[in-house]
Amino acid sequence: MTTERIADHIKFAYWVPNVSGGLVTSDIEQRTDWGYDYNVKLAQTAENNGFEYALSQVRYEASYGAEHQHESTSFSLALLLATQKLKVIAAVHPGLWQPGVLAKFATTADHLSGGRFALNIVSGWFKDEFIHLGEPWLEHDERYRRSAEFLQVLRKIWTEDDVDFRGDFYRIHDFTLKPKPLDLPGRPHPELFQGGNSTVARRNGGLYADWYLSNGKDFDGVTEQIVDVRDHARTVGREVKFGLNGFVIARDTEKEANDVLREIIEKANKPAVEGFRAAVQQAGNSTLDKKGMWADSTFEDLVQYNDGFRTKLIGTPEQIAERIAAYRKRGVDLVLCGFLHFQEEVEYFGSKVLPLVREIEDAESGSVGAPVLASA
Repeated sequence: MTTERIADHIKFAYWVPNVSGGLVTSDIEQRTDWGYDYNVKLAQTAENNGFEYALSQVRYEASYGAEHQHESTSFSLALLLATQKLKVIAAVHPGLWQPGVLAKFATTADHLSGGRFALNIVSGWFKDEFIHLGEPWLEHDERYRRSAEFLQVLRKIWTEDDVDFRGDFYRIHDFTLKPKPLDLPGRPHPELFQGGNSTVARRNGGLYADWYLSNGKDFDGVTEQIVDVRDHARTVGREVKFGLNGFVIARDTEKEANDVLREIIEKANKPAVEGFRAAVQQAGNSTLDKKGMWADSTFEDLVQYNDGFRTKLIGTPEQIAERIAAYRKRGVDLVLCGFLHFQEEVEYFGSKVLPLVREIEDAESGSVGAPVLASA
């Protein structure tokens, strides 16, 4: 088995800080703000510094250091209307959205933005949000079965007329959406992202999504997931792109970068991290093979709540560029970046790290063979 394909150029996305507290659950100083004005400026900075995508987070109530949050779909549309090139991905939960209604919203956003709106289908890890809103809470594999139907319904509504879908979770009868999303070259409908670590998440990603998003991983961890997801895609004649989460600490010296990491962890908001761990690890450990998200995450991993430290994008621009290039050779198509001080660090990344990545890619052009599968 191989990952089969290496991207010509790896793409970059950033987490939209539309949730208070930034991307780490720590009391360290963060020059990042969750408000609209800050995020508009950040989106414009990002698209002018080589970032092609942004991902808006979704939480519905105060929790684990995230006391305030803006809703993801409306916030994403606002950022799209304030930018020219950036693609913005809105995270959404099946069970809290009806797929036909979301398909309509997404189509409108797609037209208003010239085809730059995308969705990340989040199967749901935070039980209290569903319970407090009076919605049923499904067990892990059932949540992913629902997401599988959700992804199928979205795609059918966007590409077909007189849609009829009869699943266990959604029943659509003779439904036609007009207008359809913009039919752009290589992209007949808004891109569909889906994340996860578990066996059923990988199956969903391979069979139904355009992109699979992984929590932070080392080289072996990411390769194992890529192989699995693409094996599922191959069974139905599809191709799925792969995105990897990573928290970036790029500094002029390795010592500076490691000092920042150490300070983030030393100043962790321990009650918030422990509360988050208790909430999420029941989800990962509820899978039969214990491959679910966060199942083996340590306290230090969860200070960055998507295991972003594990990707080890921490050091000098040269060290980070080399590691990103190595992930590309293992089949990663996109790196989803988190930062401590977003505005200035996005600029630093764009001026110092990204050009080095492109230099490595250009030097390897035409000489890269099969994807690397061994440890490094």
